[in-house]
Parts: sequence; structure tokens; C-alpha cells
Amino acid sequence: MTNRKAELETLRADLKARLSRFEAHQHREDGALDKDFEEQATQTQNDEVVDSLETETREELVQIERALERIEHGLGDECESCGEPIDPRRLQVLPYTTVCVDCAGE
Repeated sequence: MTNRKAELETLRADLKARLSRFEAHQHREDGALDKDFEEQATQTQNDEVVDSLETETREELVQIERALERIEHGLGDECESCGEPIDPRRLQVLPYTTVCVDCAGE
């Protein structure tokens, strides 16, 4: 359990750093849009990709926070839907999961 907690804390720190980079990009901290129209189009497409990645990162961060909260309460390896143990192999692949494979498929 401690290994999983440490892994989640590391992952959380990495995601927060990634969010900072995304936010810096979105706020044009590296400069305004290029004056060239084609370059502006490319930068706008990049903004959309970064926005999508930022959304995914925020969602994953919420899952990590939830998993850490459950670990703190001694429930980290129990499915929050059915209460059965989550297969350790599933936790190894998805350390932030809070549901067993059966409940995830529902």
C-alpha cells in the first residue's frame, strides 16, 4: 500500500507540473501569436490540443486525489462500488483506480 501511495504522490506531482506548463502555454508566457496567418492557424490548433491534454490531466489528477484519500482512510484496495478487494494486478496497472474490474465494466 505504501508503494502505491508513493507512486500516486509522484504521479500527482508530475501532473501538477504538467498543468503548470499547459497553463503557461495557454497564457502565452512564451510570447503572443505569430503575425503570419498560417503560423497563427498552427498555434491555434496547438492550443486546442493543449486544452484537451489539460482537461485529461485535470481528470486524472481528480482520480489520483480520490485514490489517495481512500488510502488515507484504509480503503485503498477496496472497490468503492461493491466493497470487494480490487485485484492487485489492476492496481499495478491503474494505481489511481477506486473500482474493481467488474464494477468498472458496468
